Amino acid sequence: MRRLIQLAALAALSLGAAFGPASLTPARADDESLPHVNWSFSGPFGTYDRAALQRGFLVYQQVCSACHSMNYLYYRNLEEIGLTEEQVKAIAASVTVPGGVNDQGQPIERPGLPSDHFKAPFPNEQAARAASNGALPPDQSDLVNAREGGPDYIYAILIGYSDPPPGVKLMPGMSYNKYFPGHQIAMPQPLQDGSVQYTDGTKPTLDQEAKDVVTFLTWAANPEMEERKRDGVRVVLFLLFLTGVVYAVKRRVWVDVH
Repeated sequence: MRRLIQLAALAALSLGAAFGPASLTPARADDESLPHVNWSFSGPFGTYDRAALQRGFLVYQQVCSACHSMNYLYYRNLEEIGLTEEQVKAIAASVTVPGGVNDQGQPIERPGLPSDHFKAPFPNEQAARAASNGALPPDQSDLVNAREGGPDYIYAILIGYSDPPPGVKLMPGMSYNKYFPGHQIAMPQPLQDGSVQYTDGTKPTLDQEAKDVVTFLTWAANPEMEERKRDGVRVVLFLLFLTGVVYAVKRRVWVDVH
């Protein structure tokens, strides 16, 4: 019985995760309703689009990584989005990371390895704030899970920049964003048409870049999502089969009574 309860709980968790957080599109009183995107990973059978993941990583690498860290990811994790081992080695080697000290006790750096964490853009929080008008750029490893609205919210922020309406005065260093609570955001507009050059021929529009990088950030925060959904489906099928067996046994045991 305990095992059945555990299986039922796993099924509930798996199917519940399949519908969040991408399906959340809350509207706050002072904000516009978030746009809803039909993400490939939405729903109980959704999966990550590998091409979009690779394009999204390119956007992160060439744009977002200048300010945002990705502390929970290792370079080796990029093989999970379809990159080859050689590609991952080249990406890791393109950065330098602390490599201990030399014979004179001086700190040295070495090329990155697939086993290294993604390199952070700043050495500490103070440096990050100093370069960002006092604001602290959030780590993007779990950003999708940490924001109400999930992927839709991050996508909305990326496409929501515009000139302020008449009569709205921005504080120094702030930008106007119609989807950000309060509408004044410290992050300048990070993406526009042509921010990156895709190698697969996809046209790099603002909308496409935003969707791709949000797909990548969703994977970064939920790399086990596809496996979790597969487990959920298997558990539900098992429970349906078990229900049929229990019903057949019940009919067999009570056949004389009826």
